[in-house]
Amino acid sequence: MGKHKLGHGAISYGLGRSEPCICLHASNADAAMTSFVNTFYDSTAKYFYTNSDHTIQSAHAYGPNAGLYTDFWWEAQLWETVMDAYQRTGSSTYRTMIDDIYTGFNAKYTNMTDNQYNDDLGWWALACLRAYELTGTVEYLNRGSFLFDHVYASWDTSSYGGGIWWRADAQNPATSANAQKNMATNAPMVMTAIKLKNAYNNASYLTKAQQIYSWLQTKLVSGSKVNDHMEGTGAGIVKDWDFTYNYGTYLGAATALYMATGTASYLTDANNAATYVINKMTSATSLMYEGENDAPGFKMIFARNLNQLRIQASQSQYLNFLQQNATQAWNHRRTSDGIIGSDWTAPTGSGYVQSLAAAAGASILQFVPADSYTGNIAGNGVYEAENARSTLVSGSGMINESTQTGFNGRGYVAGWNTSGTSIDFYVNQNTAGTKTITFRYAAGAGNASRYVNVNGVDVATNLTFTGTSNWSTWNTVSVTVSLAAGSNTIRLGFASSKGNANYLNVDQLYGL
Repeated sequence: MGKHKLGHGAISYGLGRSEPCICLHASNADAAMTSFVNTFYDSTAKYFYTNSDHTIQSAHAYGPNAGLYTDFWWEAQLWETVMDAYQRTGSSTYRTMIDDIYTGFNAKYTNMTDNQYNDDLGWWALACLRAYELTGTVEYLNRGSFLFDHVYASWDTSSYGGGIWWRADAQNPATSANAQKNMATNAPMVMTAIKLKNAYNNASYLTKAQQIYSWLQTKLVSGSKVNDHMEGTGAGIVKDWDFTYNYGTYLGAATALYMATGTASYLTDANNAATYVINKMTSATSLMYEGENDAPGFKMIFARNLNQLRIQASQSQYLNFLQQNATQAWNHRRTSDGIIGSDWTAPTGSGYVQSLAAAAGASILQFVPADSYTGNIAGNGVYEAENARSTLVSGSGMINESTQTGFNGRGYVAGWNTSGTSIDFYVNQNTAGTKTITFRYAAGAGNASRYVNVNGVDVATNLTFTGTSNWSTWNTVSVTVSLAAGSNTIRLGFASSKGNANYLNVDQLYGL
């Protein structure tokens, strides 16, 4: 265990870091939160920095002081991270931070409704009501209620039959490219309405929650798919982008309505959304990497709401999944400062880390019960190519696709024939050893060949993928590799000196 074990109320804004430990104990949650606060929180401004190096980076130069501090919706999520820690510990320090962050945010955004993005305002409404539930401070209830009413004013039935517009200033698809109605705006408002119904004992909020949810169910949910948004004129078109963000907000809304009404269909909806992500948006049971900037916050929202589904609706089947993901996040923290990066399946790199990514790792350690497990998370040994990390070359045409039949998961990596492109699978093992790994693929253009590299060393420079009769016929090819205990990178790549340029579609890596 680390040298600095922090009990309830024991953190400060400048404590030392913990020593590395591969385990999931309560003290790890203390250490993760302390590292997060030490690195990102400016106690003078009462605000979080955007980046771990406290500099403005062009990748996400939004927010107060030209992006030095986190932007609107990030700060709401980081505020909830502090609430996660307060709810776990009861620490007076975190209790003070709840009030301080609210004060600091209002100092930088003196009129919140100047922000035209209803999803941003909605996240603050939801966070304010959680703060009210935790603290009893009426100001948080009043602000949450005010923001809900402000956002709900953008409910409109003239386009798409209902739904709240994403932006208050973009409500005409014929004149604005920003006119859309999305899951990220509407689903959090369902959760917020239920909190207001509980706070005021006012059934009208339940009516609004059910109204919003019914629209979501009709327009943005198709079977097990939770789609992103509607846009366009007339009846509109549905954009079916897959983000854990959408599934997390939707299952949170369904859980809130189930708890408010006892209606079993809401619980079914929540479980369907949870199951989709666990089965199809993971890498060997660990939540997949979705990108930088806003994307690392998506899995925080999914995990937080999945945990609420587990607790509130007594769905204990998710505990092991959540604990494994918490362990993955902790195991892959950066040992120099204890910060957790955007990809929980691989070690955090040496560059700056964004606060939203770091908050996601810190949060899951707060709300998931410790299991005292010591070791790595090897998972189920199945790695979907579409959920892996791709190295792209401009103009390569390498994409995730699902048009051919017979694939597993959500699809496969396609359009792959450009030198310098690759797919990286981050593989964690409890013990070192030799494994025979298998790639499932289609090669409708004839024989293709690629190289296989493990931890920086080529183990096959010209692995042949025998041609398949068409793109819907799948075959397998295997190779034996040596893996280390802990984290490994298996790269399937193409270089003109190590193979031919025939197209290759890759579905899975398994056997681990």
